[in-house]
Amino acid sequence: MTIFRTVRIAALASVLAGGAISAAGAADVVRHSEPGSHFPISTAIEVPPGATTIYLSGMGAPPVDKTADPKTLAAYGDTETQVRGALTRIQGELAKLKLTMGDVVNMHIYLVADPKLGKIDFPGMMKAYTEFYGTPAQPKLPTRSAFEVAHLANPGWLVEIEVVAVRTH
Repeated sequence: MTIFRTVRIAALASVLAGGAISAAGAADVVRHSEPGSHFPISTAIEVPPGATTIYLSGMGAPPVDKTADPKTLAAYGDTETQVRGALTRIQGELAKLKLTMGDVVNMHIYLVADPKLGKIDFPGMMKAYTEFYGTPAQPKLPTRSAFEVAHLANPGWLVEIEVVAVRTH
């Protein structure tokens, strides 16, 4: 009988621990950064149990010149313009889901070399990025990677961005 009683107590403790974990599901996302760093990304993020993960497909910028050929750089602008446009589109998609840019926990930015520069325009990307992240109005930073790629699906794009967001319940 003693072994069965021990098993029941262990099972009850497990259920109670599960209840505590569920209560922690309402906790916030924890964002870690490098002490003293002012670079606007998180180095790690902890997502609490019970949060819903939302994956947004990669998005490029909308055309800024609708009279230009939609498969040319002239239609979409430079890297800074395209990053701003792509992040604005992402912001709109998140809003449809009742989320904000502060709910983004991970971001991948794919960059093509700007033919005018002969390389990726990382400063231009950062200028537009920091309009959305690391501001007093929106201080919640995602983890982020930026990649140089040879081409994107649309030959006029210099940028495509995909994000992962979370909704805590």
